[in-house]
Amino acid sequence: METSDEILSIEGLSKSFGNVHVLKNVSLKLKKGSILGLMGENGAGKSTLMNCLFGSLKIDSGKIIYNNRHVTFKGPKDALEQGITMVHQELNLCLNRSIMDNMFLGRYPSKWGIVDSRTLYNKCEEIFNSLSLNFSPKTIMNTLSISECQLVEIAKVMSYDAKVIILDEPTSSLSDKETKILFNLINDLKNKGVSFIFISHKMEEIFTLCDDILVLRDGFVTLNKSIKETNLDEVVTAMIGRKLESRFPKLNSDLKETILELKNLTTKYPPQLVDINFTLHKGEILGVYGLVGSGRTRLLSTLFGLRAVAYGEIIFNGKRVKFKNNRDAIKNNFAFISEERKATGMFAKQSIKFNNSITYLDKFSHFGFLSNKEMNEASDRMIEEMKVKCIDRNEIISSLSGGNQQKVIIGKWLQKNPDILIMDEPTRGIDIISKYQVYELIVELTKQGKAVIISSSEMPEIMGITHNILVMSNHKIAGILPTKEASEEKIIKLCTKYL
Repeated sequence: METSDEILSIEGLSKSFGNVHVLKNVSLKLKKGSILGLMGENGAGKSTLMNCLFGSLKIDSGKIIYNNRHVTFKGPKDALEQGITMVHQELNLCLNRSIMDNMFLGRYPSKWGIVDSRTLYNKCEEIFNSLSLNFSPKTIMNTLSISECQLVEIAKVMSYDAKVIILDEPTSSLSDKETKILFNLINDLKNKGVSFIFISHKMEEIFTLCDDILVLRDGFVTLNKSIKETNLDEVVTAMIGRKLESRFPKLNSDLKETILELKNLTTKYPPQLVDINFTLHKGEILGVYGLVGSGRTRLLSTLFGLRAVAYGEIIFNGKRVKFKNNRDAIKNNFAFISEERKATGMFAKQSIKFNNSITYLDKFSHFGFLSNKEMNEASDRMIEEMKVKCIDRNEIISSLSGGNQQKVIIGKWLQKNPDILIMDEPTRGIDIISKYQVYELIVELTKQGKAVIISSSEMPEIMGITHNILVMSNHKIAGILPTKEASEEKIIKLCTKYL
């Protein structure tokens, strides 16, 4: 169901924070029953624009037209009640409560001042049936996968009779299979007349799903077209202001002696890694790929001492090592960038400087005292090298965009100059130019004889930035392919080898 009628338009919207002009005369139009892709580098103004639309931020100038009338939302509650909803990249859920509690928290149906559980249950079932979702409303949230949580969040916004749904990086934690399930639901809702603003850094998704595209750069609109009238090169140029010659830098071809070897590694607690064997060379980038639940993250965290080994050997630089914990791994110059930056990658309420310094305080310690000057210099150097968009080193890291948070996390480890860098989904939530910068840093490390292990759910990334690809299936290695000989078909076949 696509019509030419506009359900939402933004006209000449501007927003500043002090002297910083974040949005400058931004306009967009969203048609009923259509999907608008919103793209831009980290810090381009995407989140600010959506927060202005959603009523979380007050606009300085401009207007919002919704259902043919000028509206001003005092806050998210106003927007929700009128059918404008938002599913954030970082899901905010009560994991120990049921699905129906999460869907109607703060607005339970009641009788005589008591929660009406029967009505609550029936309302959830009615919404699930309308979306063809097979959930029990009483299911506890922490038993669901990330993709199922995403679907519950969409069901929740539909309980507000949503007319416009803003999706912020909804596939950042999903496998290809789970992404297809989500896209099917989005298209079903689109056909029922629901409109979407879809924020993503994944070009393939934008061109697969969206009807129109709007690109922001430094707070300005640099592209606003039908998806049929543009192409990847034009979108990238609009995002970064110049043509990007290649999505991936040229890899270091000089692979040297072995730096790491695993022999029959098996972990203690189920689900167990079983008989893991592989060799990693200095100068090598090894990709780790597998379906959700294949054990790829478990493999990476085991290498960093976060999971107990039952038997088998880890041989580093010719010597057998045993890491009791991550501190042992760090002492041996291993570095680990985790998949969940919000939960395990950063101190959200602390400054950029704190997050950059905390991993290796001994570097800044002299006779029992920390050198504030050295911490300041290291933080400023990291901000410059990683091109972090921020006010200064003292800014609280949670106030940064997701991509800039990730840059700080990666940057703090790169300053340690690790011998082995382990990266789990390192470019999640990062725009295309920032990804390229991260790839360049990784390749530069390998030129220095360092080794890198990357786990990624993005097939183009795993095939574009690695020398070899290790494929996991049901917590076992299904095969190791030289990337030059790999194909999507071969990789997927190995993914299902032990299922």
